[in-house]
Formats: sequence, structure tokens, C-alpha cells
Amino acid sequence: MAEATKNPESAPRLAHDDIVIILGPMTDARLEAIAATGATIEEIEEAAAWAAGESDVMGEARRPVAGPVAAVYEILIADEYLDDRD
Repeated sequence: MAEATKNPESAPRLAHDDIVIILGPMTDARLEAIAATGATIEEIEEAAAWAAGESDVMGEARRPVAGPVAAVYEILIADEYLDDRD
């Protein structure tokens, strides 16, 4: 798995396989969208926790979702929003 760093400009771009390991199988379009956010492994994991309704896992660090975490979160919940409209 690619090593994540705190500086997104120097962080290696995550491979699709890395994202699938964290989030599970998904479409290529969704993988590309998540990779394009520039999110680190930790940010993708945080977004996944928020999307799964596990915001309580953030403990004292609980804060509004922002930046790459928010971008990944929006991608993850997009299908749920469309399903709810039906």
C-alpha cells in the first residue's frame, strides 16, 4: 500500500488497489473520482467512517468534515442519495 504523508503535494497518488483495500470494490469512475481528490489513506478511512455513520469513532477529534475527507465522503454517499430519491 502507498505510504501516506501529511503534505498532499508530496504524497504519492494512491493506486486503485489501495482504495479498493480500504473501501471495497467499486466502479472505475468512482475509483478515479476518489483518487482525484488527492486524499491520503487516513483521509479516505475517515471519510469511510463518516459515510458509515461511525462519526463517534472520531472521539474528541470530532470536527466538521472538510477538504479531501469531505470530497471522498460526498463520493461515497452519492449513491445513497440517488437511491433515497427513488
